Amino acid sequence: QVQLVESGGGLVQAGGSLRLSCTTSGSTLSGYAMGWFRQAPGKEREFVAAITKSKPLTYYAGSVKGRFTISRDYTKNTMDLQMNSLKPEDTAVYYCAARHGESYYVIETDYYYWGQGTQVTVSS
Repeated sequence: QVQLVESGGGLVQAGGSLRLSCTTSGSTLSGYAMGWFRQAPGKEREFVAAITKSKPLTYYAGSVKGRFTISRDYTKNTMDLQMNSLKPEDTAVYYCAARHGESYYVIETDYYYWGQGTQVTVSS
């Protein structure tokens, strides 16, 4: 069982930046493909970005491509999401997710393990 914990959410003005981090205790994230999803009020959870277990390769939703960067630090056992040029429509609870596998995964049901989420609010 992998318990994921997100951090780094908060309130920021439009055009600003935030960096989210996901980690776990008692295990290593290096054995998992990982991703970020988000859920805005009244909407379904949606894919944001994904990263493979090794190499690593990345993939982004069109709405965040060029603004967000997903990365992982094997020495720190973290997976991060750098969010730049934030917009009010980026406001949501952001979740990190993990699963075994060699590829990247963009569908919510592909993932086995989830964090509790961290709130990101972008004011206009």
